[in-house]
Amino acid sequence: MLHSARESCTIVTMKYIVFDLEWNQCPGGKQEEDVRLPFEIIEIGAVKLNSSREIVDEFHGIVKPQVYHWIHSHTREIIHMDYRSLANGMPFPDLVYRFFQWCGGDYRFCSWGNQDLLELQRNLKYYDMEEMLPGPIEYYDIQKLFNLQYENDSSRKSLEYAVDFLKIKKNETFHRALADARYAAKIFGKIEEECIHRNFSIDVYQNPKCKNEEIHIYYEDYEKYISREFQSKEAATGDREVSSTRCPLCHKPAKKKIRWFSVNSRNYFSISTCPEHGYLKGKVRMKKTDEGKFYAVKTVSLTDANDAKKIREKKELLCAKRRLHKKST
Repeated sequence: MLHSARESCTIVTMKYIVFDLEWNQCPGGKQEEDVRLPFEIIEIGAVKLNSSREIVDEFHGIVKPQVYHWIHSHTREIIHMDYRSLANGMPFPDLVYRFFQWCGGDYRFCSWGNQDLLELQRNLKYYDMEEMLPGPIEYYDIQKLFNLQYENDSSRKSLEYAVDFLKIKKNETFHRALADARYAAKIFGKIEEECIHRNFSIDVYQNPKCKNEEIHIYYEDYEKYISREFQSKEAATGDREVSSTRCPLCHKPAKKKIRWFSVNSRNYFSISTCPEHGYLKGKVRMKKTDEGKFYAVKTVSLTDANDAKKIREKKELLCAKRRLHKKST
């Protein structure tokens, strides 16, 4: 799939669903958890916005747990709910069906961060309901958009931080689904429209399975590529498309200055140059599916000589450490 973030600037008639989830985890710890569902959704809150980002409707529901019947102590401290609060809830399949009916058609999800959409899909998968939300999914990460417009750094700020920063009135308790959805919607309403539509995100929990499903997205100054599945990490890193670098502006092949190197088992970096647009930084993150297969998420972005120097120094330091480790063993 080839897509340009510039094209999204024309998408102005859809609805927005700003949603928030609260979830529980196994009260007995990881050794007793169901590995298919480490986090069980227990509350859904959402607000519906029109194309002008005005709130026009709300949704709220409590889930009656089917997997973890007791609330983990950490969860209870954060959201101030116990098992009695959930007893009159609705089984997840019934509640989520109502939720999607309420969403209607022609909408795009929005959330504070990327975790909620992941857990929604994981819970759907547990109940064999993934067809209700086919992926990969384009959405708006309000946390990222807030950072791009107001902070311009790589750190992720809390919802309460953003509410305070924008001087939004705090008249509801945080860490409840509907309240947090309302706060996130108010923040979303203050983001410039151009920033929103040029910086959509894509969730790949339901990742591309084959070559013709692979994703190329061209943003203003970088490209994102999401590969198909591979049987091993080695097969993924050895793929020509995964290891290639092209300029995100002119789309021409770039010349490698620092070949791909790994900083750990998941992240790889490179530096290349485009004759017209200068230095390019490549980053590949290796992802593992629930079924044990691998796929790559690659970004190639414009950078400068100073950043290229830092990448080179990082590679040299890693090489020196590995040589020292070999000698010691």
